[in-house]
Amino acid sequence: MAAGSVKKTLAGSADAGLGDAERAALKKVRWHDRLVSLWAPVTVLAIVFAVYLVIVESLVCTNLWLQPLMQAVGLLAFAWWAALVVARLALRRWNGGRAARYSAEEVLAEVERTANKHAGTLKDKAWAELTEATTALYKSFQAGEPEVTAAAKQLEAVGERHLASLRQGSLLEFGSGFARALFIALAFRAVLVEPFKIPSGSMIPTLQIGDQIFVNKFIYGVRLPFTNYVPFVLIRPPKRGDVIVFNNPANLAVDYIKRVVGVPGDHFEFDEQGFTVNGQRFPSTVETEPFGYWDSNTPEFESWGEMFQRWTTNDWRYHGGETLYREVIDGQPHLKLENRDVSNATALPRMMERSFTVPEGHVFVMGDNRNNSEDGRFGLSDHTGHPRFVPYGNIKGKATVIWLALDHGGFGRSVFGGTGLLYSRFFKSVTLCGQEAPLPDPQAEGP
Repeated sequence: MAAGSVKKTLAGSADAGLGDAERAALKKVRWHDRLVSLWAPVTVLAIVFAVYLVIVESLVCTNLWLQPLMQAVGLLAFAWWAALVVARLALRRWNGGRAARYSAEEVLAEVERTANKHAGTLKDKAWAELTEATTALYKSFQAGEPEVTAAAKQLEAVGERHLASLRQGSLLEFGSGFARALFIALAFRAVLVEPFKIPSGSMIPTLQIGDQIFVNKFIYGVRLPFTNYVPFVLIRPPKRGDVIVFNNPANLAVDYIKRVVGVPGDHFEFDEQGFTVNGQRFPSTVETEPFGYWDSNTPEFESWGEMFQRWTTNDWRYHGGETLYREVIDGQPHLKLENRDVSNATALPRMMERSFTVPEGHVFVMGDNRNNSEDGRFGLSDHTGHPRFVPYGNIKGKATVIWLALDHGGFGRSVFGGTGLLYSRFFKSVTLCGQEAPLPDPQAEGP
């Protein structure tokens, strides 16, 4: 191909057969079809949320004023999506034309893919007929469903006549394209962010049962596939105060979520007053006393029938008598629940070792619901009572933002056994700014 020459494409050839007004009308119709796709509001919300995630993770306190804006965007996106669903059911003529154009675009994409790949070998007559049929399809987009359907069938027939013998390679190319798209999607989940559902109350009040969060998977480094090995740190290693999701080293089939309270080299001493790290206690002040929380039993594994029964049965239980503390770890505040009398009577006697040092390449974790967390103090549920540490390679990532909350109370609780949508928790940052309003009394929500 000569320098500066333009590669011949079917779309370009067909576009040349349109007038300026027809070209503008085609562009308008295509933008209309993109905006009325059910994927449009989802895509817009995902883009805005990605920007939001970067901002609130970089500048923690921006969550205080950005969260209401993000919630508004979420409501608008849902209203947009719901309106499109209603329009598809109610406006049959409009939806018929839209659906016909959608099907026509699929035919056009398949014909274009094969024609463009073999543009240099197709005969002029074949190319001209393909161009003519494509131009006719473009023009039909301004008409109704019958015209679009007829033009699409004509293009499909012309494509079958001239491209049938060439489509084997095209199908292989399409298959490889699908495989590439699937690989990108899986890589995005494996390397960038991954959703995670909070299954237990061990992180109350920071995270409640039913919260759905996103996990930042690249901040600490990318694990090699099918291994628990991180060859290098991308941004920074885990630090005290981070809330992390990890493969439980006591049972690799289960993921846990806890807060990092110790890093390599930290020495812990546990006593009746709590614990010290390298001889110092984390500053802690009482927020509310007494303070309670709602909890429920969520099985690790359950059938669809069992899940439906659980969702329609109110098994929420209120636990009172805790104290809500504001604890500060290395300048970063967070909230925790603890009853010191209960801890001294139950948790402390369970610890087989009350003095230990975090080994290199590991972190020590605890739940924010201190008296109701099977964490590093007790071997991460290995039933030995000896401390257990989380290797760097087991860490899947850092908890970032709650994107959906199906917790006790909220919208729909009367139907789903006390569980409802808590919109106030949508898009809430897991990291505490320190300037948030005090937590309300959970008992005020009712049973």
